[in-house]
Amino acid sequence: MKLLVANRGEIAIRLMRAAAELNIPTVAVAPADDASALHTVKADETVTLPGSGPAAYLNIAEVVKAAKDTGCDAVHPGYGFLAENGEFARACDEVGITYVGPSASMLELFGDKARARAAATEAGVPIVRGIDHAVSQAEASAFFAELGDGRSMMIKAIAGGGGRGSRMVDSADDVAATFERCAS
Repeated sequence: MKLLVANRGEIAIRLMRAAAELNIPTVAVAPADDASALHTVKADETVTLPGSGPAAYLNIAEVVKAAKDTGCDAVHPGYGFLAENGEFARACDEVGITYVGPSASMLELFGDKARARAAATEAGVPIVRGIDHAVSQAEASAFFAELGDGRSMMIKAIAGGGGRGSRMVDSADDVAATFERCAS
């Protein structure tokens, strides 16, 4: 068994430490401008990715190639970067490398908030009141008005964002500006 950690920073170091405790060799990836990062020192091997900065860690073809070229059996994405990318999970599967995380189909399902909500409802999972499709600003305002006094709502981009596009609304006067901020 050999594990490529497709991340950097604290999460990569934690994953490498856990792998070491299990006697699993690790491979780090990093672009040249991150070559002296601590995760590259903690790994048993390091592969230099083309490019620079965070974009290099998002290059699916190069990360999968690094795993194949170093004989890895598995890839752990950590969090952020490629961790919620169904295309990355599928690329690993296609070359016979175990993707440590949800299946590509689950990542794609839960990347679409409307589909995820529908799947949760279908599975009988309790959910809070909400809207299960993309809405206009007018629809968001109408929904807020239906909640009644003293209530709040969250506005969230329907896809992606990792929670960074989520904003709470406590006042009807804030719906429009919050909607625009989340849409951006």
